[in-house]
Amino acid sequence: MSKRNGYYERVEGNEYRKIFVVGDLHGSFEKLLTRLSEINFDPHHDLLVSVGDLIDRGNKNIECLELIREPWFKAVKGNHEQMAIEAVSGHTNGSLWFQNGGEWYWHLDPDEKIRAKGLIQYASTLPLVIEVQTGNEKIVVAHADYPSQSYEFGKVLDPKEIMWSRERFSRIVDGEGSQIDGADQFYFGHTPIKKKAKAWNQNYIDTGAVFGGTLTIVQVQGGSNGEGD
Repeated sequence: MSKRNGYYERVEGNEYRKIFVVGDLHGSFEKLLTRLSEINFDPHHDLLVSVGDLIDRGNKNIECLELIREPWFKAVKGNHEQMAIEAVSGHTNGSLWFQNGGEWYWHLDPDEKIRAKGLIQYASTLPLVIEVQTGNEKIVVAHADYPSQSYEFGKVLDPKEIMWSRERFSRIVDGEGSQIDGADQFYFGHTPIKKKAKAWNQNYIDTGAVFGGTLTIVQVQGGSNGEGD
């Protein structure tokens, strides 16, 4: 059983055979199905953890949103989910979401829009941080960043920075990064890059699937690495 603490969720790796982490989907549902077939993913025994941004820019947004109801799938909330949540709840007029790929929602027929709205509202319950305790490693998944130099389950941080910040990524590009203490590996999406990249214990795996790039999937538990480049 997973454990929640605020916007953190802890997953016990011993409940699954293999665990994988997948980069930003952005509606690339068919590409996901292809990759899952390639790595022999077993939904009855394996777990797929998403770095968020399931929707926008691609053409299978509802299908990607429906993944959050699957028992073999977990996701942290990305900034695109957050923009959608704020729009359908009436907290914003939706212009920011529309400008960043959310126009698909306004093109849905009435029944599809009801379905999509329900899924978006359900996405408001997603955690911002997922911790996976494998046999020998503590893995942390967040969308854009873990905005602290030391990880602690349940630590209160700025949700906006977790979903939006590129400050750490920019420091890494400038050669000024460093280790994050408190966990073995961190996995982030949010910033599209040509190939997955690692600096210290931070892994960036948004390889621009919706822009024609590879959908990166990294195996973090259960034998040989099943990652895609």
